[in-house]
Amino acid sequence: MWDGKNSKIPPGVQIFLVVFFSAPALAQAAAPPFSPTNIFAPASTPAQSIFGLSIFVLAVTGAIFVVVFTLLAYAVVKFRKRKNDDGHEPPQVYGSNQVEVAWTVIPILIVVALFMATARVIADIQKASPSANAIEVVAVGHQFWWEYRYPGLHVVTANELHVPVSDPQHPTPTFIKLLSADTDHSFWVPRLAGKTDLIPNHPNSMWIDPHETGLYLGQCAQYCGTQHAKMLLRVYVQPRDEFDRWIQLQRQPASTNDVVYEGQRIFQTTACINCHAVAGTVANGRFGPDLTHLMSRETIAAGAALNTPENLRLWIQKPEAIKPGSLMPAMELTDRELDAVTAYLETLR
Repeated sequence: MWDGKNSKIPPGVQIFLVVFFSAPALAQAAAPPFSPTNIFAPASTPAQSIFGLSIFVLAVTGAIFVVVFTLLAYAVVKFRKRKNDDGHEPPQVYGSNQVEVAWTVIPILIVVALFMATARVIADIQKASPSANAIEVVAVGHQFWWEYRYPGLHVVTANELHVPVSDPQHPTPTFIKLLSADTDHSFWVPRLAGKTDLIPNHPNSMWIDPHETGLYLGQCAQYCGTQHAKMLLRVYVQPRDEFDRWIQLQRQPASTNDVVYEGQRIFQTTACINCHAVAGTVANGRFGPDLTHLMSRETIAAGAALNTPENLRLWIQKPEAIKPGSLMPAMELTDRELDAVTAYLETLR
């Protein structure tokens, strides 16, 4: 086994070689088996295009690294100081047209190749247009939550985006129009598409066509305020029949019963209705999420907490406890009123 004791390679270079060649194995051992935001596991055409470009760029830059490191290691080993050196410098070469042309032309060609590859991927993604069977969604970024509107399907929801899976033989892409209600945001679900910004008064767009069902996670990738880190994205990709059933359920008006009538009355006579909407009631606010089918969502507060009765009650009572810096005010309700409103909201399925 080589231990480096009798090697002529300087100790500094030995250490670098050991670290360099062992780093990939160490990283692989330390990495989790699967990450829902893994950019190296694309599940949609735009993400696959970006992944292919990333591998190409990595290969080019990796080749550059290998060449430069090899030359550097060669120079370090060959021209290291020896015991019998007489102190004289090796022959000096001043100026070489061939070398200067090479180190100018080769980098230019590399940059042009990277530019052309990048431009092609960007053009291919941006030139796509909605087909007849495409799903159209308007995503609105708020501080600090997401609003989703399905104009053609007459559905409005919040924080959890539902889309049908796209069969490569019969693609069903989802085209998303991106708007901002306040400041800059960014829509990024790594396994489905690249990062696209939401700019106030400047509509933007993107598209996805997921090839696998499941839950895909993402993140607002543009700092937008104190709760930027908790402005999470959840995209549910469903079989078409399951997606159609979800749409039908979302179209239904909110239902209630006599047991929770008191909670509904409190909800409709407080400031709740200034921000939230519940279909079929007097609540028609637009500053906060639509609550018509609140309990059909797995999370609340843009993914900050699971949608359980306990978390829902705490969210109404003290939003700061779940999401410090949230723009939702505490409603200052009594325990009895809190229980009644929570019971009412639990019926909104």
